[in-house]
Amino acid sequence: MVSPAKGSRRWWWLALALPVLLAALGWAAVQAWLDRPLPLAHASAELSIEPGDTPRAVAEAWVRAGVQSHPEWLYQWFRWSGLARRIRAGSYEIDAGTTPRQLLDKMVQGDETLARLLLVEGWTWRQFRQALAAAPNLKPAAAALDDAALRAAVGIEAASAEGRFFPDTYAYSRGVSDLAVLKRAHAAMQRQLAEAWSQRSPDTPLKSPDDLLILASIVEKETGPKDDPRQIAAVFVNRLRIGMPLQSDPTVIYGLGEAFDGNLRKRDLLADGPYNSYTRAGLPPTPIAMPSRAALLAAAQPAPSRALYFVARGDGSSVFSDNLADHNRAVNQYQRGRRP
Repeated sequence: MVSPAKGSRRWWWLALALPVLLAALGWAAVQAWLDRPLPLAHASAELSIEPGDTPRAVAEAWVRAGVQSHPEWLYQWFRWSGLARRIRAGSYEIDAGTTPRQLLDKMVQGDETLARLLLVEGWTWRQFRQALAAAPNLKPAAAALDDAALRAAVGIEAASAEGRFFPDTYAYSRGVSDLAVLKRAHAAMQRQLAEAWSQRSPDTPLKSPDDLLILASIVEKETGPKDDPRQIAAVFVNRLRIGMPLQSDPTVIYGLGEAFDGNLRKRDLLADGPYNSYTRAGLPPTPIAMPSRAALLAAAQPAPSRALYFVARGDGSSVFSDNLADHNRAVNQYQRGRRP
């Protein structure tokens, strides 16, 4: 028979051990939940966290986005981890294998899901604006601005935005303003232009970085896939030195704007205008496209050459000539199909 004293001691130990046991079981359950993939309503869930969103709001937003868990569980996990205040604003995406631990790690590390915008070498400002307007998940702040207001917002001091953005691939968080992408592309062009200008040939006829940018844009539009842009640049630099018109079709096409139907006619070449480099010597008033780094460097350091003419062979390369007679023979051969 168990004495009353021994029975009391057993109950006392049981009362002491039970909370510890329950705590251990609860801890094990929590650990298991933290390492178990979160059930999702779809194959993935996406969420944009705005600056100032509270941890509770983030937890509730994930549930609305398709995470099939109680928002209080997520919130308490964020809070209990001690990392709730380190959750970063941004755009995030998780798949069906993501655990609560991984979800919090992703947000704390700022491991965002980024969208990308490609700006292509040779695009005009009009094409850039079209691509910007069509880019997914960008806040369209620029769409409501005319060119003058947009230049002011981006910090462009020139009278035109043409050519002022560097062609590249720009990653951005979903929900960011398109002005942020514009500012990055403009800053990138400023850096590339400054670097190219610092490497310019000592005898260049170009007077300023703007001149370099304008010439580079022409080189960009004139260079075939197999051409050396430095050879193309040399032709135009040689013409600038002697005051000879550049005679570049892309400048005339740019001046025609949306009126250009894909067919450049003789009357277009004869119609005087600020971008007609057949009727006017020197550089046009603005760039005609976004030049690449290669075009910028080519305009800064043209190839050593006496060539004043070039004509496309039709295979992506060009034939260069020092005089008009040789050029005419090349035109007859490669443009008119007449063998020499």
